[in-house]
Amino acid sequence: MATTETRAPARERLLDAAEELFYEHGIAATGVDAVLRRAGVAPATLYAHFPSKDHLVAAYLTRRLERWRTTWDTVLERCGDDPTARALSVLDALEEFQRSPGSARGCAFLAASVEVVDAAHPAHEVVAADTRLLHERLHAQAAATGAADAEALATELLLVYDGALAARARGSLAGDGRLPLDTARALARAAVERHTTIGVAPPSIDTIAPLT
Repeated sequence: MATTETRAPARERLLDAAEELFYEHGIAATGVDAVLRRAGVAPATLYAHFPSKDHLVAAYLTRRLERWRTTWDTVLERCGDDPTARALSVLDALEEFQRSPGSARGCAFLAASVEVVDAAHPAHEVVAADTRLLHERLHAQAAATGAADAEALATELLLVYDGALAARARGSLAGDGRLPLDTARALARAAVERHTTIGVAPPSIDTIAPLT
C-alpha cells in the first residue's frame, strides 16, 4: 500500500529554511531565492505569508525568541525558589538551548542586531525584546538574591552570559565550538556571593555600566 509523505506546512518550511540560512550565513548575505529553494516553495507562496524578506526575518526571530523564552522558563521551574540557582539559570538555559538544532554558532539576536539597525525594520523590535527579556529577568533574579546592589549584579551576570557566547563564537573560528559554561557558572556564582556576602563591598556602580 502506498504511503503519502507528510510535509510541514509551507509557512513552517519557510521559517525553518530562513532560520537555517540566516543563522548560518547572515541576513544580508542570504537571498530570498536561497530560502525558496531550501523550503521548496514558489515565490507566490512566500509572499502570501510574508509581505517581504524583512517580515520573514522578523517572523524567524520571533519564533526563535519564543523558543528561547520557553527553554528559560523550563529551567526556572526546575530551580524552584533557590535564588542563586535562579540567578544562574540563564547559563543553564543557554546550555540547553544551544543543544537544539541550528543553535550552535552563537546568539542569533546579537548577530541580527548588527544587520538590523533601522528602527523601522520589522525585526528591530524583536531584537529589542530579546534584550529586554535578559535585562528584566536578570535584574529580578539579582534582586531576589538580596544583593546589596542588584543592578550591578545583574550587569555582571549579563556580561558573563555575553562573554560565554563570545567565547563560543571565537572557539568556532578556532575549530572548538564548546561553550565555556563551567567557567561562566563559576564567575556568575562568585559574583552572586560577592554581592550578597555581608561586609564585602560589591564593585562600585560607577565602574560598571548599569542595565538600561
